[in-house]
Order: sequence, then C-alpha cells, then structure tokens
Amino acid sequence: MERKRNAAKMRKEVIVLIAEDDEGHAALITRNLKRAGLHNDVSVFKDGQEVLDFLFFGGPGPHRIKGQSYLLLLDIRMPKVDGVEVLRQIKADPELRKLPVTMITTTDDPREVERCHALGCSNYVTKPVDYEKFVEAVRQLGLFLSVVEVPMINGIT
Repeated sequence: MERKRNAAKMRKEVIVLIAEDDEGHAALITRNLKRAGLHNDVSVFKDGQEVLDFLFFGGPGPHRIKGQSYLLLLDIRMPKVDGVEVLRQIKADPELRKLPVTMITTTDDPREVERCHALGCSNYVTKPVDYEKFVEAVRQLGLFLSVVEVPMINGIT
C-alpha cells in the first residue's frame, strides 16, 4: 500500500509541458487530461522557442527546475521553432534526452511519424479533426500519462 502511495505521489510531481500554438487546443488538452484523472501541474507554451527557452534556460521567462520531472506534449506545426526542431534539440542534449516527448499533431503522414520516432519521441498522437474524437484521444492520453514513469531532469544544459 505504501509503495502505491509513493508511486502516485511521484506521478503527481511530474509537470506536464504543453507546446501548442492553438490556445483552444491547449485548453482542450489541459481540461481533458484533468477529466481523465491527471491532476499534475501543467505549463503551456505558445511556440517552440518558448519551450526551448524554458528547458535550456534561455531568455527572461520561467525556466525548468533542476531535479524536477517533466513530460512534454509537443505540437509539430508551431511558429518560431517547429516541434520537430524542438524534439531534435531536446534529444541532442545529454540530460534532456531523458525527457518523455509525445508528439500531438494533425499530421498522420507516415514519413513524419517515422522522422519523429527516429529523433526519439516517446509517442505520436494524431489529433482527430472531429471534436468528440479529439476529446476522447486526449482522455486516453491522460489515462496513459497517469501510469507512465518519468525520470528527473538534473543537468542545467
């Protein structure tokens, strides 16, 4: 029983990062993750550069905390820096490469899926065009995220 409580506490401490330029999609993802029972803190970034600044300590905004566990839900098509480049930079970093990254996008092109997996994404979820199907996909993602184990990120770069 104690082990279950500790595991639940560890999952609760994971901060979910959402890099999504569409505010409506970001709100929908956040709301439906919570409806699926995932009550972790969530931080939303409107473009790829914002999430890179957060992770790599760039710019004046908020930055990640050493020793904290994060999980990134990453849209591919974003302004400034696209999701594929964000993924490439994360997976090229010796410490950040441990960060679980789930690609969430409208693109189901097999070449894009292959490219993201080759770069090291953990999962690839296609956003359904239909609202109800999108809500259901996010709820299923929330259930999955509620049981996944996530490593701490310790290094500063």
